[in-house]
Amino acid sequence: MRIKYIYQLIGSHISILIIALLILSLLFTHFVENLIFQNKVDELLSFGDEILSVIDQSSIETEKPLKQYNEVLRARNIRLIMFDNKGSILSPFVDRFKQIQLDEKELQQISNGETVVIKHDIQRFDQEASLVAIPYVIDQKVQGGILLIAPISNTQDMISSLNRALLYTVIISLSISLLLSWLLSKLHVRRIQHIREATSMIADGNYNVNVPDRTLDELGELAADFNQMASKLRESNDEINRLEKRRRQFIADVSHELRTPLTTISGIIEGLKNNMIPEQEKDKGLNLISTESKRLIRLVNENLDYENIRSLQIPLNKVDIQLLDIFEIIKEHLITQAEQKNNRVIIHVDEDIYIHADYDRLMQILINITKNSIQFTSDGTIWLRGKKGYNEVIIEIEDTGIGIDSKEIEMIWHRFYKADISRRNNPYGEFGLGLAIVKQLVNLHGGEISVDSKKQHGTKFVIAFPISKPETVNRIDKSVD
Repeated sequence: MRIKYIYQLIGSHISILIIALLILSLLFTHFVENLIFQNKVDELLSFGDEILSVIDQSSIETEKPLKQYNEVLRARNIRLIMFDNKGSILSPFVDRFKQIQLDEKELQQISNGETVVIKHDIQRFDQEASLVAIPYVIDQKVQGGILLIAPISNTQDMISSLNRALLYTVIISLSISLLLSWLLSKLHVRRIQHIREATSMIADGNYNVNVPDRTLDELGELAADFNQMASKLRESNDEINRLEKRRRQFIADVSHELRTPLTTISGIIEGLKNNMIPEQEKDKGLNLISTESKRLIRLVNENLDYENIRSLQIPLNKVDIQLLDIFEIIKEHLITQAEQKNNRVIIHVDEDIYIHADYDRLMQILINITKNSIQFTSDGTIWLRGKKGYNEVIIEIEDTGIGIDSKEIEMIWHRFYKADISRRNNPYGEFGLGLAIVKQLVNLHGGEISVDSKKQHGTKFVIAFPISKPETVNRIDKSVD
């Protein structure tokens, strides 16, 4: 049988309240009854002591004061009886020589000079009554006693009225509590329902959910934890989508890069096989096959190199390298390409600046960036600068080329991304893998690389290598794919 949570909450609240009210009502009723009966007994004891005091003062004639007190007590619905030490009634006179309705134990207590108090008796006097028996002592000898009997009908009426008022109070309290319990339970259930709805949305693949998380109680903390979980799931889902998009783009780019050389090679081979290429053109065709084959090999090698760097399978043999020396080697290596585009290469670096890095990988980084600067600069200048920072050596490679659009700057670190389609014919980094490898190599050295560029105003790459020599540096930028 399915019971809604709101009814479970209301049922538990009301059950606890009913039990608490019943216990309190019983205790309160018992306390009030005892209090009322005790007040009645105290009243009877007070009358008894006063009567005995008057009798002691009128030792010769006791009948007259007893009659007077009888008249007074009768108005208060209290019966007065005087008896001897054998239990026979002495007053009122009409009941003379009758036995009082006390048992042997109670008579023995009177004989011993003890007061007998019975708060509530419903059997002896054909009615519910309270009674007090006080011994009458003359010359330290018990001569009998007086018995005061007060019916408790009025007391019972008072207790009944009290119980009735208490019942009304309980009913009103339960009604108010039921209303408050329903409101509070509905509030809690609504908060749980919000989490349930959000859970269903996440199950359906919608991670853009947010549950109100007023952290006043455990439900609020649960909502906050749920929101944190949803945020992490959303980030993970976004990352998965980005990776899937990159994977598809990677496959498309690789397919595109492979298709052109393979088509060329296949076409030439078919032409040679079917003697469709003139004899004087065969050497040219074979050279083209060789060129396109080498291009495919470079593509495979660059991909393997990139993956080895990402998987930390490239060992670094770090040594102290003079930055001026390496700049001059790069200038000498690339001066022909720079002159072909009427570019100047200018070096600004002090002789005492050394960098702690792997020589081959540092050359790979700087040559790749410098090649890019030469490729996208015509009739301009490329600067190679080096300087010391606070705790790093800073390398700047700046050009006056065509620049990069601000929207494309973050994309240049991705594999196969080309900021300009004209780079397809560039023999240096034509596959768009160069800068992706550069970033991973810089990160592998524990350094940082950034780029600042503006369309038609040039580009500046800034690389910071730490001066210190950390024992192990294996930080790879996972955001670059």
